Amino acid sequence: MSARIDVVARPHRGTIFEERAEVVAHERFAGDQFVLTLQAPKCARAATPGSFVHLSCDEQVPMRRPLSIMRAHPERGSIEVLYKIVGPGLAALAARRVGESINALGPIGNGFVPHRERPRTLLVGGGVGIPPMVFLAERLREDSSAPWQPLVLMGSEIPFPFRARPSTILVPGMPDGVIACMPLLDEWGIPSRLTSLAGYAGCHEGYVTDLAAAWLGSLDRAVLGEVEMFACGPTPMLKAAAAVARRFGIACQVSLEEFMACAVGGCAGCAVRVMTPSGPAMKRVCVDGPVFDARAVYPESG
Repeated sequence: MSARIDVVARPHRGTIFEERAEVVAHERFAGDQFVLTLQAPKCARAATPGSFVHLSCDEQVPMRRPLSIMRAHPERGSIEVLYKIVGPGLAALAARRVGESINALGPIGNGFVPHRERPRTLLVGGGVGIPPMVFLAERLREDSSAPWQPLVLMGSEIPFPFRARPSTILVPGMPDGVIACMPLLDEWGIPSRLTSLAGYAGCHEGYVTDLAAAWLGSLDRAVLGEVEMFACGPTPMLKAAAAVARRFGIACQVSLEEFMACAVGGCAGCAVRVMTPSGPAMKRVCVDGPVFDARAVYPESG
């Protein structure tokens, strides 16, 4: 069955802002990773977990780069993004200094939608898929509309962009010795655990989706009914997350990574095949996503 192309107009065109964003901080971490803080008040006010910003890296680099928003501070008018140098565009971005301005479009995309009937939220981030998980964890912490119980799992094969430490929060169902956490989340009272194949102390030796499966396997059926998974990372990781969700019968939302040109829905260059109630359709990751139901994107996973 062929997939139809769905490129009808969307109301998003009135919610994406262009602004000259001043660099207020730019911190480098191991593995050519950077946390960039931009003064972008319009984007900061409208950003949601899972949305991203499209940045002009340098005047000599014609194409913008889409970067997930890791934190948004509406009261300060700033946003934070985490990125790793991959190619000349992000290398140029890494050279931008405090006080310089960057042209920014954002926030773009439909983000994650937690459901109050499933308050046990399992947040799974791999590599540069970590930022949306931090953003979502922070928003859940601030939301008193439901008794949210987030657990954040992060995987990386290069050093994490923070100094990991043993967690002070007990997580029943975790394998023995898996105690490394992201300090910021621990300070927020949100449990987190780290995974890697690089042999880092306190981390689970394996893929982040393996650790997710181990934890889910420790829960009884009634508790599983309260779990919803949210995942962001490279495509193989997302397919594995979808397979884990199917195996345990839990809901799962995934944030896709795709190459983008315009990032505002005009070119349809980031379109992916998604199952809809009326059959397969081509959806634009930038504005129809980047977040989709895992079963719609990976119907055969597992």
